[in-house]
Amino acid sequence: MNKFDLSSDDEATHRYRTIFLSDLHLGTRNSQTDLLLDFLKHNDADIIYLVGDIIDGWQLKRGWYWPQSHNDVLQKILRKARKGAKVIYVPGNHDEFAREYTGMFFGGIEVLDRTIHTTADGKKLLVIHGDQFDIVVCNARWLAYLGDWAYDTAIFINTWYNHARRLLGAGYWSFSAWAKMKVKNAVNFIGDFEKTLSAEAKKLSLDGVVCGHIHHATIKTIDDMQYINIGDFVESCTAIAEHEDGRLEIIHWNVKMADRVSRERLERTPQLPAPTAVAA
Repeated sequence: MNKFDLSSDDEATHRYRTIFLSDLHLGTRNSQTDLLLDFLKHNDADIIYLVGDIIDGWQLKRGWYWPQSHNDVLQKILRKARKGAKVIYVPGNHDEFAREYTGMFFGGIEVLDRTIHTTADGKKLLVIHGDQFDIVVCNARWLAYLGDWAYDTAIFINTWYNHARRLLGAGYWSFSAWAKMKVKNAVNFIGDFEKTLSAEAKKLSLDGVVCGHIHHATIKTIDDMQYINIGDFVESCTAIAEHEDGRLEIIHWNVKMADRVSRERLERTPQLPAPTAVAA
């Protein structure tokens, strides 16, 4: 049984114009489905983009893993589509099998190889997973598989390390995020990826790009192009939300949920009555 009540979407506390999600990696043990289900329960939008690596076909080929919570995520998204949300699925490299169905609809969800999103303030953004511009994925598939295995191993180590930190009262620390910012090759790869995607948007005479793939959420300007990376729901648990005025925001759901749970816990704690003055 899941930790959260999944019976209804009616309790959504935030409604946005658009929500972008990517790199959920359903079908792996590292997918943070409890947090993801909580996010889907409390957030809604007119348009929802699923920007690749939603289902991890690579992992499922190596060994089947599909608990009920992963089913619940798909059911939650399908329900949002039935209730009127426009849901667009842009496959990535881990769910490249879905690219065979480009242009088709499944349960109200449209599958597209890439698309253009127009924000409320008129900006045109290329929406693409981004693996098409990753030279390792395109030209050295065996190396990509090796990198995927190394990332899974790092997440596994990170999980147990943070379990020990929690027992000691210390906060969360991300080995993967630290490595991305400290290892020279990782920093160079991220920088090259961001510039390449921004250049592609510029070549198409657009205002920017929304992508995933590298599990590194950010919103920045590169060569007058707006570069937005959604992040993931494996480690950072991030999404991108567009407000009604076109403003884009990174939502760190692990932080938001922790804050909400702390608030609710305080509200449930009985308050002691104020001391009354005693007459002399």
